[in-house]
Amino acid sequence: MGAVRFGVHDVVNIRFAVSPLGETVASFRAALDPGRHAVHLPWLRAAVRLLGDRELAQRTAPLADLVRRTPVADALTPPPRCPLSEIEEELALAAIGAEPADAVRAWWRAAVEPHWPCMRALLEADIAHRTRQLAEDGIQEVFAHLHSTLSWEGDRLVSPYLPSPRPGRDDVVLDLGGAGITLAPTVFAPECRLLAAEGTTPPALVYPARALGTLWERRDRAGDGLARLMGRSRARLLAHTSSPSTTTQLAARTGLSTGAVSQHLAVLRDAGLVTSHRYRREVHYTASDLGTALLGTA
Repeated sequence: MGAVRFGVHDVVNIRFAVSPLGETVASFRAALDPGRHAVHLPWLRAAVRLLGDRELAQRTAPLADLVRRTPVADALTPPPRCPLSEIEEELALAAIGAEPADAVRAWWRAAVEPHWPCMRALLEADIAHRTRQLAEDGIQEVFAHLHSTLSWEGDRLVSPYLPSPRPGRDDVVLDLGGAGITLAPTVFAPECRLLAAEGTTPPALVYPARALGTLWERRDRAGDGLARLMGRSRARLLAHTSSPSTTTQLAARTGLSTGAVSQHLAVLRDAGLVTSHRYRREVHYTASDLGTALLGTA
């Protein structure tokens, strides 16, 4: 049984992040052991075929060797730092050699990157849900709904899936020491994990994202009635704004150019069907209550 102690400063330093590197390593583990990940069966069929490709198998051999020798994937990936991290940024911080890093890149490009827009959309939708829950119900409710194995004992968050910071010791509590913790939803991990950190970087609690069963559903075809009303391209765009999305992400999901996406979004925003907000250098678009109601009717 592992435990994490929270102080006042830790509570105010809770943040969310997405890790493309963590998802890439976890997806490779899932492909090696597909029986534990039935929810990803549509993706696994293609992933297992990729593992059988001789050229890709050679390129990913250093990663396979490292994964088999490292019982916990956490040792291969540093705690994510922000929701906008790119895989190359994370690889630069990871404690792995050049050959394993190249193997990670090969698997990312072949098995993860083609599906990353949909994966990232689901992860960002989870974060949007948690942050709204935080605003409405407080941080205790957020942790209460992250995973059924998590519970509070005074100022400690405990779970059988949170490893002790010291191997072989069950009585050691990880004190966050005011650094806080990063909450990172994941597509491929079936349980919670704690990613240890070094220096001033806070540790990360990785937890299964919501609605994983919807990830591989086909979403390309919007309702015919909605498509006739506003045009198929705008109907598809509206359907993909159920979670916060940028123009670049929407272009990748729909196959439209970024210019066309921007023009359609301007029309949808003027009609009150989507809203926009800026985060750092990106503008995220989300279906409004009216847009969500319209999608539900369709």
